[in-house]
Amino acid sequence: MLVLTRKVGERILVGDDIVITVLDSRGDGVRIGIDAPRGVKIQREEVVRAVTEANAEAAAAAAGSGDDAEARLRRALGGLSTRETPDA
Repeated sequence: MLVLTRKVGERILVGDDIVITVLDSRGDGVRIGIDAPRGVKIQREEVVRAVTEANAEAAAAAAGSGDDAEARLRRALGGLSTRETPDA
């Protein structure tokens, strides 16, 4: 890991097309700006981690229910079998 000290307004170049600029420094936080091509994903690590954990929990809950998707769908539709139709 490269560790750098930068002042407000100074920049860091990553490759040929990514520029990171220090915008502000307050207390224990630093505001940065990132200029990068549209195709480059820029995500906060804590958000990616939270989404990954939520997806894992949802998958575990679905797998742990012991039901298949069809049974869950039937329950959600009020217990209708495939042969029944609701009164119109």
